[in-house]
Amino acid sequence: MRYTPIAKDFYIQNRQNLYKDLLPNSVVILISNDVLPKSADGQFQFRQNADTLYLTGIDQEETIVVLFPDSPDPLLKEVLFLRETNDKIALWEGAKLSKEEGKAISGINQVLWSAEFNGLLHKIINMADNVYLNLNEHLRYDNQGIEYADLRFAKAIKDKYPLQHYQRLAPIMHKLRSKKSPLELEKMQIACDITNKAFRRVLNTIKPGMLEYEVEAEIIYEFIRNGAEGHAYTPIIASGASACVLHYITNDKVCNDGDLILMDFGASYGNYAADLTRCIPVNGKFSERQKQVYNAVLNVHKYAASLLIPGMLFKDYNFLVGQKMTEELIGLGLLTQEQVNNQNPESPAYKKYFAHGTSHFLGIDVHDVGYFHQPMQARNVFTVEPGIYILEEGIGIRLENNYVIQTDGPAFDLMRDIPIEIEEIEALMA
Repeated sequence: MRYTPIAKDFYIQNRQNLYKDLLPNSVVILISNDVLPKSADGQFQFRQNADTLYLTGIDQEETIVVLFPDSPDPLLKEVLFLRETNDKIALWEGAKLSKEEGKAISGINQVLWSAEFNGLLHKIINMADNVYLNLNEHLRYDNQGIEYADLRFAKAIKDKYPLQHYQRLAPIMHKLRSKKSPLELEKMQIACDITNKAFRRVLNTIKPGMLEYEVEAEIIYEFIRNGAEGHAYTPIIASGASACVLHYITNDKVCNDGDLILMDFGASYGNYAADLTRCIPVNGKFSERQKQVYNAVLNVHKYAASLLIPGMLFKDYNFLVGQKMTEELIGLGLLTQEQVNNQNPESPAYKKYFAHGTSHFLGIDVHDVGYFHQPMQARNVFTVEPGIYILEEGIGIRLENNYVIQTDGPAFDLMRDIPIEIEEIEALMA
């Protein structure tokens, strides 16, 4: 394992927190994500279901978790089912977790093999009054008809046991996972620190004529050599006008002298994500116009970060950030006061140059779970990533750091050591 695992007490406490929100005499059933095929006999790298991971720490395929705190049978209060190793698996893939290892990682005492699950399911489900099942309820998710593992399992169990009272697990998990523990923040800080090393490596290596994917290679080198699993998401390495394409991921253009390059990347460490965006001059020196736009974005970034306090509502946050962005765009000569006065409130004028949101939750998933209709809370982790994109000038600038909301005072910047001021960037590139 590349990273130091979190101790089992963390997962035990997570389960105890979950139980407080369950209806009486309820059972929770969680499963692993699919192992996804590529083509021929190839497979994509396995990534564990985030909720299964959060409640057990088990990062292995074919895992099933049954949580039944009110079970009359003490052996069925918590049961972990693991894939059993055989000689073929041991030879081709390496041994899977033993029962003892599963117990040590999760803190669940009753560990069985996955093949035993179906035999116990009938007994478990008929002793419970409520059955909690998990689906992907992320607000941005669109499954486009794809039946992922949780969805198939939910359909199968409801078909087999149609009279049970089924409940949604996702709302509880979104609430629990949105508030990060100190142990989670430690992993996220390490992910940010590795991301910092990668950014500084790029500052020392980038030069006119390099290809965007060569810059990407410098980043992944630093990630792997520092123990990260790799990229937390597909990186954006966009030079020149490509930076005005918000989700540009082809990363195959030449980085030309005089251009800026927008880099949106982050390490994944211990299954927790970092999410950084920086824009730097390919030749090491910002032009005067580039400096003007860069500092405008930086001003909005700093202002937005100052608004991250407990109780702040997202609608107010977005409105205030929009006002600040409007001021900066007027100062850059991109908007006029007349355009602002005549704007449609449902489609503010600033959206022409800043079309995306300012912040999202961050954690196990880069777009982590949480509720934007509820007030911000201490221990929420958010990105702050305003941007200005001027296609006609070939300039796209976004600046992104990751912040932890504090009980009192300003939000804590997990990326406070990553250069962001023009003077520091130019000095490091000199």
